[in-house]
Amino acid sequence: MASTTQGDYPLATVQFSRLTKRGVMLGLSLPQLVILAVAVLTVVAGLYTGGGMGLAWTSPVWGIATLLAVIPAGGRKLIEWVPIVARWTFRTYLGQLIYRRRVIKPRPAGTLALPGDAAPLREWEDPETGAALIHDPHAQTLTAILGVSHPAFVLLDPGEQQRRVSGWGRVLAAACRSGRIARIQVSERTLPDSGTGLTEWWRQHGTDEGSWAATTYAELIERAGPAGERHATTISLALDMKAAARQVRTAGGGMRGAAAVLRQEMSALATALRAAELTSTGWLTPGEVAVILRSAYDPAAAPALERHGALGRDLATAGPVAVTETWDRLRSDSAFHAVLWITEWPRSAVYPGFLTPLVLSNGILRTLALHYTPVRADQAARDLRKKKTELISDAAQRRKIGQVEDTAASAELDDVLQQEADLTAGHGVLRITGLISVSAPTIDDLDAAVAAVEQAAIQASCETRRLVGQQAVAFTAAALPLCRSV
Repeated sequence: MASTTQGDYPLATVQFSRLTKRGVMLGLSLPQLVILAVAVLTVVAGLYTGGGMGLAWTSPVWGIATLLAVIPAGGRKLIEWVPIVARWTFRTYLGQLIYRRRVIKPRPAGTLALPGDAAPLREWEDPETGAALIHDPHAQTLTAILGVSHPAFVLLDPGEQQRRVSGWGRVLAAACRSGRIARIQVSERTLPDSGTGLTEWWRQHGTDEGSWAATTYAELIERAGPAGERHATTISLALDMKAAARQVRTAGGGMRGAAAVLRQEMSALATALRAAELTSTGWLTPGEVAVILRSAYDPAAAPALERHGALGRDLATAGPVAVTETWDRLRSDSAFHAVLWITEWPRSAVYPGFLTPLVLSNGILRTLALHYTPVRADQAARDLRKKKTELISDAAQRRKIGQVEDTAASAELDDVLQQEADLTAGHGVLRITGLISVSAPTIDDLDAAVAAVEQAAIQASCETRRLVGQQAVAFTAAALPLCRSV
């Protein structure tokens, strides 16, 4: 991390590690090595059995195998598309791309009304805090969601920005040291504004004396409020019940013991956020979580749910009525959705507010989700040593066969060495995954919104890729604050 100055206040720049694109051997992935091995074995078998004629007869096999291994398509080699297309075909055959809620047949008590692999999720209300705890029985995680409010980061002076960035770094460092946290998800989403905020402000501060100015202002608020949008931020905390098994047993076992352990992490997170000068609005109750889930699948209903506080606050009915997944998009109750993956973070040093073009994109219903996966210090040290050894070995192998050294490989080795130095200095290691969910009422509006988000990502020095063949799974990870993985 380099230190620069902006005005009279120091503001440090940040630089991200590059996405690992190194294969198993000599830059080749496992599928490429397998298909090339098939090609080589076919050539050898053809030569031994039939000589030149055998080689000619087997040419369709080894020729197609070689082409599959080397021809790129959509950022991948053709052979790497085979498992994706096969899984998509299998899901299509089983009818897993279409979800329709069974209105007559009730769902099991305590489960969330969500489609796909999110169907097993269960809700449990913490008796002490009243927070909604989401239990994933397959991943063995227990998740709580915290609402957060904060001032506009870009409007703060550089010194205040640096102080808040350092505070957020301490929050993530505490998560790495805990050893019991499976994932932290930060979601910043835009929602259609119902106008209640403006109306409430006018009710408290306005003077409605019947004059022309007061009447015109009230009419403007009434018309402009529902047409606007608002931003909401949440931080989700997922407890790894396997890693915390001993503490859970000590606290009484079962869901009560897991909730007690999670409360300790919730308290530590709230304290760390206060030190980072982030204001907590409280842990979300089951009704508040239900509104978020309903608004994600049915954005058109969000303003009505906000205006009428008693509606849509049952988790058992908060899921979608219908979902249809296609290759590169998802359709739910009142909107079409597409999920983008941030494949590359800025390669050069940038200031902490580099995501401003994405966060402040106007007129687009989108959710920016950042997933932080803490890595234990011992495991991180082993992974870094293994990666360093493989990079050095690959470099030696390339020199031995006369292959020119790749600058990207050298830069990746430098990143690994820097991470190893940071880990030795006592810092934690986090894996960061960025997902952007974009929603629109029609396909044309969705394509336009996706293009605008992609352009904003370019301005933020990020590279994005539209996920295909897994939009339903990606949507639950990007649009829902449930700490789901892709």
